[in-house]
Amino acid sequence: MRAPTITDALHARRLLADHLPPTPMWSYPALDAAVGATVLVKHENVQPTGAFKVRGGLTLLAGMSPQERARGIVGYSTGNHAQSLAYAAARLGAPCVIVMPAAPNPAKAAAVRALGAELVEHGADMTEAAGHAADLARARGMRLISAGDEPALVAGVATAYLEMFEQAPGLDTVVVPVGGGSGAAAACLAAAAVAPHCRVVAVQAAASPAAHDSWRAGELLTRPNRTRVEGLATGCAFALTQGLMREHLADFLLVTDEQIADAQWRMMRDVHTLAEGAGATALAAVLTHRDRIPGRTIGVMCSGGNAAERELRACVTAPAVPAAEAVAS
Repeated sequence: MRAPTITDALHARRLLADHLPPTPMWSYPALDAAVGATVLVKHENVQPTGAFKVRGGLTLLAGMSPQERARGIVGYSTGNHAQSLAYAAARLGAPCVIVMPAAPNPAKAAAVRALGAELVEHGADMTEAAGHAADLARARGMRLISAGDEPALVAGVATAYLEMFEQAPGLDTVVVPVGGGSGAAAACLAAAAVAPHCRVVAVQAAASPAAHDSWRAGELLTRPNRTRVEGLATGCAFALTQGLMREHLADFLLVTDEQIADAQWRMMRDVHTLAEGAGATALAAVLTHRDRIPGRTIGVMCSGGNAAERELRACVTAPAVPAAEAVAS
């Protein structure tokens, strides 16, 4: 498996030009005051699927041969990766099967079906869903799409960070949420090539720390997967994304689910933005670990806005968590 390069990211940007316009990045006075720095929020929540992953799905499908697309693809995901593949398959005429763990987010499941993909619910968690997806791909002769070990996905996602550095060349630090790590790997790829002065900081849910622990240990690890935040619910690390992060990542932090919910509320109140838990995780890290995130100009990736109703009700009704209550990382 060849790691993607900046050339791949530039090629992806050319492929995506006909499909996706650049997303906005803005600062908000209330947020700047709370953090004590200029915070620029990259709004990937306004993508047609509501999340950044659509960049990777379109890049991957566009790079397949017509014969490969005709055989179709199988993916496994709690939602945003699934919507990315379903959207790209619909745009480019490929059959698509998505496997989700049983009882998925109803809004994300409905969105996958609305895009024309076949949705299969199987297993109690992502590990069981991934195994079933592999079985289906073999049985049907379709291509299995990994949630992390796909160079084209990372190259596509890197286009978001190329946009960030064009929109704000003076960024000191970019903070990126991590589930499987495609976003952080993509940020590292882009920053190393066009903004080597900028630090890339990753953040993951403390209740599902597989990528964080793997990066710190220097080896691929599995960990309990207990977070309530769907976009971060990953119990294993991926070789491709870990390799890119190991080369370029400046720091890797953890936040609690409660701190993420508090950041979701702040996104609604101060940024006028609907963010799912993963989409508010970078802000949660900035609010919680300000001493670990240096610089006067900080880029925060709002990776998605596909929040379930129960998730929104919980973050609105829960008491605010003081930013100083950080978890060990």
